[in-house]
Amino acid sequence: MSAFAIIRPVSNLVEIRDVQFGYGDRSILSGLAMSFPKGKVVAVMGGSGSGKTTILRLIGGQVRAGQGSVTVNGEPVRTDDQAALYRMRRKMGVLFQHGALFTDLSVFENVAYPLRENTDLPEGMIRDLVLMKLEAVGLRNAAQMMPSEISGGMARRVALARAIALDPELVMYDEPFAGLDPISMGMTAKLIRELNDALGSTSILVSHDVHESFLIADYVYFLSQGKIVAEGTPAEMTASDDPYVRQFVNAQPDGPVPFHYPGRSLAEDLALEQSE
Repeated sequence: MSAFAIIRPVSNLVEIRDVQFGYGDRSILSGLAMSFPKGKVVAVMGGSGSGKTTILRLIGGQVRAGQGSVTVNGEPVRTDDQAALYRMRRKMGVLFQHGALFTDLSVFENVAYPLRENTDLPEGMIRDLVLMKLEAVGLRNAAQMMPSEISGGMARRVALARAIALDPELVMYDEPFAGLDPISMGMTAKLIRELNDALGSTSILVSHDVHESFLIADYVYFLSQGKIVAEGTPAEMTASDDPYVRQFVNAQPDGPVPFHYPGRSLAEDLALEQSE
């Protein structure tokens, strides 16, 4: 091979291939294969316990797959090399469920935190960058307020400003719409789309909110019991005849996802009790 071989650009920022993951004998993900293209917003949807957040934890290196591979920009996620993992994480932003702001830090200091931790920028530049990020989410004039003094929707926007403080190439959102009123949900969805396009980043959106996710996503994966049961564009998923997709999209109580946790029936339990 020539020493000057052409290095082809990676079109998918994140790739998950044949991933198996579980806790002990309890399987969480099984044979998972997913791709997250650069510059796109990809939604990962499914019911509670389907493995959505575990996918984010695998990409961020919080847990390690029992089998298969997880790569970011062509590089494997190395949980056994802390220095390499931290370098990779500096290119990631995370919006945690419910925001997870530092309650004893002001709005300004929350957004400044990743800049102070990961750069040696002078204070004046940090100030300018923080105010620019807060301006992008409409909260520059709330910079000196404390998290206890702002609404839940505002707190989520501050957390979003913090997640993009370092202009990451990958932003991961864990249930960004949970607990928000309809106006705040729509505003947060709009910000996710606009910031993704402005930064040229890739966004992975873990959610069970169909309406907001379908409005901004380029592609959707549906999970059930740790496996991909359907995938496609929001338009394709809306028109899908797949029973699971129809149940989830239309919020139907009956379908492939059962209401009752699997196990013995009530009649069996009662009969067993009488026999004893």
